[in-house]
This record gives sequence, C-alpha cells and structure tokens, in this order.
Amino acid sequence: MMEVVILFVRDEIAIPLIGAHKYQKYLPYLLTLFFFILLNNLMGLIPVFPGGANVTGNIAITMILALVTFFIVSFSSNKSYWLHIFNPPDVPWWLKFPIPLLPFIELVGVITKPFVLMIRLFANMIAGHIIILGFLGLIFIFGAMSPLAGMIVTPVSLFFYVFMGAIELLVAFIQAFIFTLLTALYIGMAIEEEHA
Repeated sequence: MMEVVILFVRDEIAIPLIGAHKYQKYLPYLLTLFFFILLNNLMGLIPVFPGGANVTGNIAITMILALVTFFIVSFSSNKSYWLHIFNPPDVPWWLKFPIPLLPFIELVGVITKPFVLMIRLFANMIAGHIIILGFLGLIFIFGAMSPLAGMIVTPVSLFFYVFMGAIELLVAFIQAFIFTLLTALYIGMAIEEEHA
C-alpha cells in the first residue's frame, strides 16, 4: 500500500510538476510532507488516545509547513524565476516606468503563496472538527433542556457525526494531496528554465 502512494506522489505530482530530470532532489520532501499531513489528519479523526489531536488544525503547524515550503522554493529558485518577478520580460516598458508596480505585485504573490497553503490546510481541517463538535454538542444542549429531547436528538446527531467523519476521512487524503501538489507546483515554477 505504501508503494502505491509513493509511486502516486512521484508519478502524478513530482514528475509532471517539477520535471523528469529534477524531481529526485525534491521527492523526499514531497513524500515527507504528504505522509506527515496524511497521518496527522487520520490521527486527528481517532477520538481516543493516541489520536484525537487535530495537529494540522493548529495554525502553528501549518505555518511551519508553509514556511519550509517557502524557503525551499526561495533557495531552489533560479535566476529566471527572480528575473520574471522583478523585471518581467513580456511587460511593455511604459508599464515599468515611472513606478515599477508589477514587481511589487509579483513579490506579494511570492509571499502569499505560503500564506494560502497555511490557511487552506488549517481552515479545512479545523472546520470539519468544529462541525463534528457542534453535532455532538447538540446532544448535551437538548439533553439539558429535556431528557426526552436529548434522546430524540441523539440518533440524529450521531448519524451526522458518522457522516461528517466519513467526509473528514476523504478530506484528510485530499488536503495531503493538495498541499503536496501545490508545493510541487511552486517548486516547479521556481526551477523552470527560461524558454528561448
């Protein structure tokens, strides 16, 4: 099963987005990222020890993952990448003078990429857990109002809890895939050779 996932990350993410000749350098990071996010997402779905901790629902964790990606992209990038940001070749000269606005916009784009990675993973993982807590909280709220109301609401809340758990299981895989895919895309854009 591990081989299938490793080959999927290599063949469907790393090679198409980074390139067949350059992906080997970044594949260990991409695999680490994918498995770290996936395993923590799955452990967060287990309601008892050793699970129960929503690690990727903590913005500090997602910030560190996004910062590591940002530094890898920044330090792996080539001259063409930075030239495109600070002096885009296809932009007419009259848009660069007297105020070079486009480099500022491009630089904001470089900074917002890891921010978007951070918020996307954090928000998606915390949202499902909040919804599940809301459904479970309804049992106690209605139970405190009336024991009969609590008994009526309990099966409905538990059904939605199981339903949201199934969706969260799907989201656990999707978020690991998306974070790894976008990281590979950003790395591929940064190391892409200039076209003649």
